[in-house]
Amino acid sequence: MESEQHTEERPGSAKDVRICQSRPVDVPALWKQIRERAGEIVEDEHGLRVLLDDVILSQNSLGAALATRLARKLTREDMTREELTPLLRGIFESDEELVESAARDICAIVERDAACDSPLQPLLFFKGFMAISTYRVSHHLWGQGRRDLALYFQSLASEVFAVDIHPAARIGCGILLDHATSFVVGETAIIEDNVSILHEVTLGGTGKITGDRHPIVRSGVLLGAGAKVLGRVELGEGAKIGAGSVVLADVEPHTTVAGVPAQVVGVSREDAPALEMDQQLFCRSMI
Repeated sequence: MESEQHTEERPGSAKDVRICQSRPVDVPALWKQIRERAGEIVEDEHGLRVLLDDVILSQNSLGAALATRLARKLTREDMTREELTPLLRGIFESDEELVESAARDICAIVERDAACDSPLQPLLFFKGFMAISTYRVSHHLWGQGRRDLALYFQSLASEVFAVDIHPAARIGCGILLDHATSFVVGETAIIEDNVSILHEVTLGGTGKITGDRHPIVRSGVLLGAGAKVLGRVELGEGAKIGAGSVVLADVEPHTTVAGVPAQVVGVSREDAPALEMDQQLFCRSMI
């Protein structure tokens, strides 16, 4: 369900949005890899036996494992684990696309993050993955009209992971949220598939304007650490935003910008900088 406030969209700004249209993932095969790796770790690290048995080895699917992991992380006095676990399980069981999205995010992390050795690691240890998964739960609830519960999960993610994503924001699949701390996304923001985002990035609005007032991030964009993108600006497909930049205007596809305010410094060397994760600003000259 879309918010009734969202009535002032800039003409043409959100047409042909690609949300979760990237290549599919073999979820059962991925789950098998995760279980196999968990079994190997149990043999070597007995201190992790309880965690691995609870989250992975005693579960029968990726959705069940994800629900259990999030319940362990998000439990608080106002909602216990005994309450959270069946709620989250029910959500993942009722919406297979949530599990598919999580699988695509895991694969993106394995492929792009040099510090990730297996698909088990994001599920157990990477707060960026857990934060984006919590957002997907809150977005699901928002779409069902359960907005108070959606906002509750948003607040939990902010408290636990230091990541604040409004449940109404629209985010695609294959997202790498690296390190994640202080990542902020406003209500009407759109992030397409296969985007990579470093810590302390803000996709925010300006002033008190209502309606569609947050950025659109197209597929393949790489957002460097500390980048701030403000207002209903569009980052074109394959753009690269330098670390610490403040973006206040549209960025053309396959263009690299940097600075405060951000200025064009060249054309991206890669078709999809998000996949290469090269944050250097050495670009081929524009012709």
